[in-house]
Amino acid sequence: MKVLKDWQYAFVLLWQTFKELRYLPRQWQRCIEHSCNMGYKTFPIVGILSLFMGGILALQTGYSLSNLPGAQTFLGSIVGLSMCRELGPLMTAFLLTGRVGSAITAELASMSAYQEIDALKTMNLSPTRLLVMPRVLGGLLMMPLLTMFSNVLGWIGGWFVVKTVDVISIDGGTYWRSLQQFVDLDSLNDGLVKAEIFALTIILMSCSIGLRTFGGPREIGASVTSTLVQTMIAILTLDYFVTKLLL
Repeated sequence: MKVLKDWQYAFVLLWQTFKELRYLPRQWQRCIEHSCNMGYKTFPIVGILSLFMGGILALQTGYSLSNLPGAQTFLGSIVGLSMCRELGPLMTAFLLTGRVGSAITAELASMSAYQEIDALKTMNLSPTRLLVMPRVLGGLLMMPLLTMFSNVLGWIGGWFVVKTVDVISIDGGTYWRSLQQFVDLDSLNDGLVKAEIFALTIILMSCSIGLRTFGGPREIGASVTSTLVQTMIAILTLDYFVTKLLL
């Protein structure tokens, strides 16, 4: 029952955020601040994960194709499409959930538990305008950049494995030519559409659960855990249906 209420309030927050967009010029500085906090602290872990993810994908796929003559020439296309259409946005979304979503929930849950949200309402200040809208826009601004960064690092990780592992019998030039041949603008756009949907889901769920937290430190911890579980399940569910629509 609580899960349904969390989702219901998330949709309410989405509608309220749209209505508060008219105040964006006054909140632009907050949006930039949240974008920077979400972005530069997340870039390193996204880069490390993507580099190794691309390398592991190239290693496993290259080894599997080693017994098929000529099949390894398509390794670049496999790594390229896998990263930009699926692994890039999905892994970035999981990292954003763990680092940013949990932090948002903890911060808003603390404000709610210690009645700071009620104080804003008493002063006739909208919590959605001050706390939710800047975070939503910050997430939507940074998620495409993080996803493209993940894609590129994943491709480089795959190229590094191609250059250094003997079981893969193609050179780096063949890898990049195959990647360029099959990775087109539509594939990149599909991944970015997923990334934006994931970002919106992460921020709205984090804010929804955080703002509806009442109690003390134990409830704050439970809210953070709930955010991680619900958001990751939502991302995987949305990933399936969005992929089906984009095919």
